[in-house]
Amino acid sequence: MKRRRGVMSERLKYELADELGFSHKVKDGDWGNITTREAGSLVRAAIERAERLMRQQGSGPG
Repeated sequence: MKRRRGVMSERLKYELADELGFSHKVKDGDWGNITTREAGSLVRAAIERAERLMRQQGSGPG
């Protein structure tokens, strides 16, 4: 199975990790150091940010 790449920018991932309080775990680029819960929080935060941006642009849900 082919892996998907480039869905979320590296900059955004590091920015969200910093906001969520676990940037110290990924500062060396090893995302294998985060927990499943932290990974889920990162994805949730990315989705929330995308939805907020879409609303601000007037093209999103809700």
